[in-house]
Amino acid sequence: MAFSKENLIGFALALSSSLFIGASFIIKKKGLWKAAASGVRAGLGGYSYLLEPLWWLGMITMIVGEVANCVAYAFAPAVLVTPLGALSIIVSAVLAHFTLKETLNKLGVLGCLMCIIGSVIIVIHAPQEHPITSVLEIWQMATQKAFLLYVGSVIVLVSILTIHFAPMCGHTNVLVFTGICSLMGSLSVMSVKALGISLKLTFEGNNQLIYPESWFFMIVVTTCVITQMNYLNKALDTFSTVVVSPIYYVMFTTLTILASVIMFKDWDGQSGATIVTEICGFIVVLSGTILLQMTKDTERLPSVKGAYLAVSPTLSARLYTSNSEIQKYDEEDAENPTLSCLDKTRFVSLN
Repeated sequence: MAFSKENLIGFALALSSSLFIGASFIIKKKGLWKAAASGVRAGLGGYSYLLEPLWWLGMITMIVGEVANCVAYAFAPAVLVTPLGALSIIVSAVLAHFTLKETLNKLGVLGCLMCIIGSVIIVIHAPQEHPITSVLEIWQMATQKAFLLYVGSVIVLVSILTIHFAPMCGHTNVLVFTGICSLMGSLSVMSVKALGISLKLTFEGNNQLIYPESWFFMIVVTTCVITQMNYLNKALDTFSTVVVSPIYYVMFTTLTILASVIMFKDWDGQSGATIVTEICGFIVVLSGTILLQMTKDTERLPSVKGAYLAVSPTLSARLYTSNSEIQKYDEEDAENPTLSCLDKTRFVSLN
């Protein structure tokens, strides 16, 4: 399929977005570390990071990336734009290796290459954007039964995760916080795309802001983004960046593509072979991100009492941490003032 001009614009915007967002993960992480030295950690419900300039620099960087991403959705389908987020994983993994001392070995490099190859496959076979002339057309798509069922399922799952699982195992299972971010993110992307198309048509002279549907999508975007940022901060502060980034990407991308296929019918008009090729490209990207998160070599770090803590490179070991160990560490840290807060943060992030 020919690569249209609008798809090319969307691709360029998505690429620049990945660079900014990938860097923002690292900047925000360092800001959270600094904030933890003078207040309650974000992972434990604290908001001292709001007073940390470095965290705000990361937030501004992320906003720039998200704005570019939003505009990209106005030009290209989500099936093209969303998987390119894998490039932000590469950026964050490489920066984490050099600035946060989170190991990226040869397998990690292979994972990066797989993400790039998968992204190229998706870009080449991306569907053309269906022309939309009014926000009312998008509203009809958003109110179809299939998509309303998806929205209802997301609301139910987010409610269960937030009310039941987050207090119980949110700090020991990375899937809880990232799951909430991903589910809400899939709805925010659909609303961002709707709002982006609305603004694009408005700038072209066809005012869409006179319709209440445009403002409704704006409210949904605001609500979803605030929720995402809150739980993403908790995830980043509690778990290693090398773990959070790929898992968040895999869940977020999968759910977003599913939502887009349901709402915008992205695959309508494409041949079965093209769709299968896109799915294969997506699987290559997913495999690359999984490989990336398993790149840490087995390390032995000195613990509080001088013993050694084995850090497993496996996925299962990183998904679950011992809450009792963290609590024990906090108690011993209180008795021993010579332990720095940075050491404690490193202990939590490595689990």
